[in-house]
Amino acid sequence: EVQLVESGGGSVQAGGSLRLSCAVSGIFWTYYCMAWFRQAPGKEREAVASLSNSNGPRLYADSVKGRFTISKDNTLTLQMNSLKPEDSGTYFCAVRRTMNGRGYCSFESFMYTSWGQGAQVTVSS
Repeated sequence: EVQLVESGGGSVQAGGSLRLSCAVSGIFWTYYCMAWFRQAPGKEREAVASLSNSNGPRLYADSVKGRFTISKDNTLTLQMNSLKPEDSGTYFCAVRRTMNGRGYCSFESFMYTSWGQGAQVTVSS
């Protein structure tokens, strides 16, 4: 059974930084995709960043490109710099199995089968 446990999050001023972590266990697949999604109040869930396996290609939403970094070593992380009020929301880590370990991972949320519990991020102007 795949389990994801998130930590981090909090409240910061605009221009500040936060780091989210996602401890992942139970993955015994040859290939997999990991990603971060977020959802603001009254808005649809949107993809933020994805990572193929542990060191594969990375994909970022245009709104966070150049400010956020997704990576994985012992844990999946999302480093968020130069935060803006519109970055506020609940952030979720997610993982799915894939049959191909090459190429970018999908940004379609329905493809991901396991999810973290969510971490709240609030950015004040």
